Amino acid sequence: MKRLHVVLAGVLIALAAVSDPAAAGKKDDTLVWATDRDNPIADPFFLNTRELVVIGHHAWDTLVVIDPKTGEIKPLLATKWAWVNPTTLEMELRKDVVFHSGKPMDADDVAYTLNFVSNKDNAIANFALLAFIKSAEKVEPHKVRINLHNPFPPALANLAGLGFIMQKGHYDNAPVKPDGKKDFGAVPPNGTGPYRIAEVKPGQSILMSRNTSYFKGGYKGEPAISKVLFRTIKDANTRSAELMTGAIDWIWDVPKDQAERLKANPALVVENAKTLRVSYLQFDAHGISGQKFFTDKRVRQAVAHAINRPSLTKNLVGPASVVAHSPCHPDQFACSDKVARYPYDPAKARALLKEAGFPDGFEFDLVAYRDREFTEAVIGDLAKVGMRPKLTYVQYTAFIEAVRKGRAPLAHGTWGSNSIPDVSAMTAHFFSHGPDDITKDAQVKQLIDAADSITDPEQRRAAWQKVLERIAAESFWVPLFTYAKYYAFSKDLAFVPTSDEIPQFYAAKWK
Repeated sequence: MKRLHVVLAGVLIALAAVSDPAAAGKKDDTLVWATDRDNPIADPFFLNTRELVVIGHHAWDTLVVIDPKTGEIKPLLATKWAWVNPTTLEMELRKDVVFHSGKPMDADDVAYTLNFVSNKDNAIANFALLAFIKSAEKVEPHKVRINLHNPFPPALANLAGLGFIMQKGHYDNAPVKPDGKKDFGAVPPNGTGPYRIAEVKPGQSILMSRNTSYFKGGYKGEPAISKVLFRTIKDANTRSAELMTGAIDWIWDVPKDQAERLKANPALVVENAKTLRVSYLQFDAHGISGQKFFTDKRVRQAVAHAINRPSLTKNLVGPASVVAHSPCHPDQFACSDKVARYPYDPAKARALLKEAGFPDGFEFDLVAYRDREFTEAVIGDLAKVGMRPKLTYVQYTAFIEAVRKGRAPLAHGTWGSNSIPDVSAMTAHFFSHGPDDITKDAQVKQLIDAADSITDPEQRRAAWQKVLERIAAESFWVPLFTYAKYYAFSKDLAFVPTSDEIPQFYAAKWK
């Protein structure tokens, strides 16, 4: 801890000499925020980092929006909607919406977008969340019909979380990559949101400027701050130091120990707030990585018993965090913790390893990308029972590639469900045979398909209960904890955290 203080002090002294506070804050009317993750593109359909979820909801609009205070579905680009039958949804659109290109938005744009993203061949990052769409068609200039494959109760919630509307033809002229496939993520951004993307420096920054043509009277309102600049700053100490010098205005994912120290700074506000994000361990249960250890359920259960999740939650994450027992967030509809549980029990973990033929443990690869101190705590617990993880710590894009290509015997990841408060947005994403499903359990997939075709809420809860019980009984995942974020920002900024993990910079203002 002493060394961390020294490092932070050194960084702070250096930055004080070179930082230009006028580049951030109300002097320049520019809200600067930073995280450690690279964002080489600015298209939320083709990179699913949390940063692009946030930027997506500022530079684009969805048909409807979820109010994080009430969980209510509210109008945004759509003014009203109605279910014609269980698989047909009709939506009437606003008539005063203009794309950043200057083109007025109409039903052709909505139909184009929904048909594009629901086409599996186009391979959007979170295809599973919009795969319920069979087709979309224009009914009138400002009325669209959305046809579903099957009844899907969370359709509106999923449209709110990921249904960013693009201009008709947006992806048609995408450049071609060396492999012959179109590079959809390289198309210049063009949304309808309260901010427009002004500049992208891949892996460094994304600048948004206020959209002066944004429609009036909508949920997001007219932004008070003229520019929002995202920066990638890898080191947590550097981010904290730049916040204290005024070079940036807003950070989150602040480590607990740093957050406690930042509270002492009168120029800053520090808050801890819950999110819909869950931290988890995902097993290569089929041994496709070449390391076969986790094909044995007893080994997976040993991992679950070895990790002191209450300690992680209390000592590292923050007061708004809770231990997770199921592959979903407790605040999501139909999530249940009435499943097989694996309390912290190192002796039980060692006994299970011995029973599985590994009395002396074994060495294996573990891939992670976020909050290294959390991963290192997990590694410490596993080491206590004889397991010897070799950590590969990478950026998010490399993490996803390692998991999807079968190079991760054990993966430590997180998932925020695109802030959709429904169990399907997390559990179905990882267990419906999509690209992020490395379990591919036929029984789980069958149970999910049944659960998500039921419209009666209580019957749907009961059906999802069977899904969660199967996953927990087989230990396909080890859910660790719900995320609670520490936010730290300038006292000059009027900002209110929300539980959906989508900071509303469009609602922020300078004091």
